[in-house]
Amino acid sequence: MYIVSKKSRLSGNICVPGSKSHTIRALLLASLAEGTSCIKNPLPSADCLSTAAAVPLIGADVDLSLSVEGEPGTEWVVRGAGKKVHLPYDVVNVGNSGSLLYFLSPIAATFSGASVFTGDDSIRSRPVLHVVDALNQLGAESFVSCPDRNGCPLIIRGPVKSGVVRTEGEVSSQYVSGLMMAGILIDGGIRIELSNPKETPYLTMTQKWLEKVGVSCFISDDFKKIEVKQKKDLKSFTTVIPSDWEAVAFPLVAALIADGSKVVIENVDSSGTQGDDKIVDVLKSVGGNIVWDKSSETITVSSSRLSTKTLPGGELHVALSSFPDAVCALSVAACFIEGTTVLEDAAVCRRKETDRLKVLTVELTKLGVEVEEGEDYLIIHGHSPVLSDGSPNPEFKLHGGEVKSYGDHRMAMSLAVLGLGLPSGEVVVNDAECCKVSFPNFFEVMKQINADFV
Repeated sequence: MYIVSKKSRLSGNICVPGSKSHTIRALLLASLAEGTSCIKNPLPSADCLSTAAAVPLIGADVDLSLSVEGEPGTEWVVRGAGKKVHLPYDVVNVGNSGSLLYFLSPIAATFSGASVFTGDDSIRSRPVLHVVDALNQLGAESFVSCPDRNGCPLIIRGPVKSGVVRTEGEVSSQYVSGLMMAGILIDGGIRIELSNPKETPYLTMTQKWLEKVGVSCFISDDFKKIEVKQKKDLKSFTTVIPSDWEAVAFPLVAALIADGSKVVIENVDSSGTQGDDKIVDVLKSVGGNIVWDKSSETITVSSSRLSTKTLPGGELHVALSSFPDAVCALSVAACFIEGTTVLEDAAVCRRKETDRLKVLTVELTKLGVEVEEGEDYLIIHGHSPVLSDGSPNPEFKLHGGEVKSYGDHRMAMSLAVLGLGLPSGEVVVNDAECCKVSFPNFFEVMKQINADFV
C-alpha cells in the first residue's frame, strides 16, 4: 500500500489513540495478577494485539470485546493467571513488537524449562544478546539459535534466581523494564545496576505500573540502581489507558508545518509518565504556536514560522536518549525550521524497527533535505518555506518525491506528514500500511482534519 501526501490546510479537532507503552504493560501485569482486570481505552494496534495473543501462552485469558465485524472493543477484560502462571506452552511469536519481546522474555526466564521467542523480519534483526547476557547473569541458559547473529530466534532455559544484573542499559530500556517485571516472580526479587541508562522515562513508567499493582520498586535518582521485590499476590485492577504521546507528535508537527492550519488535539495525557511530551517544549523553543491546556487535556496548534534564531549559538540541540521514538517526527519538523537542528545522543534510534538515523538520512535526502549523519546524531540544515516578512523563502529547496517506510510505522507517518507542509509537489510513501503497528487508521483519522492523503 502506498499513500500520496500533498499540501493541506488542517483544521478541526483530533483524538489520538491510547498509549502502546501503557497498554502492553497493562496486559502483561493483568496476566500475572489474580482475578479479573479491566483495561479501558486500550490501543488496538498490531503490537498490542500481539501481546493479547501471547499472554494466554502463560495462562491468562483475554477478552477483546470484539464487534460483529471482529474489531477490538474499547474495554478489554483480562482474567489473570495469578498463582497458576506458567512457562509459555508454545513458541512466542511477538510479530513486530520489540516491547513484547523484551518484556516477556525475562518473565519467561523465571520458569523451569525452555521458551522460544521469534518474530517478523524486523524483530529477527533487532539485538537480543544484551538480554541473553542479563538473564545468564541470573543463572539462565540463554542463547540465540544462529550463533553468528545477534537476533531472534531467542532460546531461554530457566529458572533465573535472585541476584544482581549488571548491564549498560543503553541498548534499550525495554529489557530493563522486562527484568523489573520478572522480579515480581523471583523469590528474593531482583537488583539491576545500569552503567549508562537511557530512555529513563519508560523505566519510571514501569515503576509506576509496578506500584499500581502493589509491587515494591526502587529506582535511584540517577537511574543506575533499581530494586524490585517479589510479590506473590499481584492485585488485579481497572485502568484507563492515557493517550499516546508518540502518536500526538504526528498531528502536532503536521499542524505546525501545514500553512494556515489550526488543530486541537484532545484527550492529551498530562500525567507526565510519557517522556515524549518533551516534544512540546522543543517545538515551542523554535517558535511553535502551541498551547497545552492541562486542565482540559487539550493542545491547540497553529501553523508557525519556525526558526533557531533566538537559541544559543543559533542552533536547536535535542538530546534524544530519553525519548528516542520522537526522532522521526522531529526530523521532519527540522526540515521546516530555519536554521540547524542537531538531534543528538540518539544511538538507540539505530536499534528500533529499523536504523532510523540511517534511513531518515537516505529518505530525507531524496526530498532535498541537507542531512549529516553521525554515529549517534543527525544534523539537519532546514529552512522555513517563508521569510520573516511572509514572502517565499528562496532557500527552501524541499520538494516531493517517492520514499520508503522500511516497514517502520514512525517512518511512514512522519514522511506522510512532511508532504502536508510542502508548498508544492507531493510525497509518495510506500509500504504505508505499517502505521497500524501504533496508530490504527492513522490516515483516516488525519483526513478528518483535512489532511490530503490519497
